[in-house]
Amino acid sequence: MRNRKSHEGLALLALASSAILLLSSASNSQDAIAGRLKAKPCSICHGSDGIAVAANAPNLAGENATYIEAQLKAFRSGKRKHHQMSIIAASLSDADIINLARWYSLIKVVATTPDLD
Repeated sequence: MRNRKSHEGLALLALASSAILLLSSASNSQDAIAGRLKAKPCSICHGSDGIAVAANAPNLAGENATYIEAQLKAFRSGKRKHHQMSIIAASLSDADIINLARWYSLIKVVATTPDLD
């Protein structure tokens, strides 16, 4: 009887863990979708795929989400200064920043080394 309860407990734990992972995945997907929508104006400088089209703008595609969040928050707070980015970041909520960071971090970037032979 004890063994059966142990197996039932493990099954419930596995089911709960799966549900949490599914909800987390759905939430991350929602973040990325919201980020993609919010990023439309960013494409003027950073490109629609996160690869910069303006010479003085960095590529954001594939960048670490934590780094993007930190930089946007630094622009918003004034800790980091850039005329355009400070103005843009001032209007972003914490959720906007998380969503943008999620979107850009999910873009896959492939690098190829030059054939020098």
